[in-house]
Amino acid sequence: MFRFILVWVVSLWLFIASPFAIAMLPAAPALAVDYTKESLVNSDFSERVLTDASFNQADLRESNFSHADLQGVSFFGANLKLANLEGANLSYSTLDKARLNGANLKNAVLEGAYAFNAQFDGATIEGADFTDAFLDPKAEEQLCQIATGTNPTTGRQTRDTLFCF
Repeated sequence: MFRFILVWVVSLWLFIASPFAIAMLPAAPALAVDYTKESLVNSDFSERVLTDASFNQADLRESNFSHADLQGVSFFGANLKLANLEGANLSYSTLDKARLNGANLKNAVLEGAYAFNAQFDGATIEGADFTDAFLDPKAEEQLCQIATGTNPTTGRQTRDTLFCF
């Protein structure tokens, strides 16, 4: 009887520890990081993958997001004054009510971004791609006055992506 129980316990342990059994376990959901209302002044997020993270109403002044993957990230009401977003992928992100005054958006991709009430005073947008971005007409007009360059990732001219005439 002892031998039977020992064999059964060992067999059960081997099954549970096997890669097949592990593969059958349900995957844990991936949780996006939530930085809502955090004070992250002068933080370094450069070259990080932060897809679907939330920075709603966060203070991100002078923070570095250069070359970061920010697809689907929410920056609703965030303070991004003087932030470095050079080469960042902001596709389908939410920038509504974000303050990007003096921010560096050189070569950033903002395809499909929602930035209707965003502020861009003094921002650098050389080579930025705004394809299908939802912008306030006044902000779009303001950006057209300074729009130059071609995005190295998408090959699109900044002026064309903003429909500047």
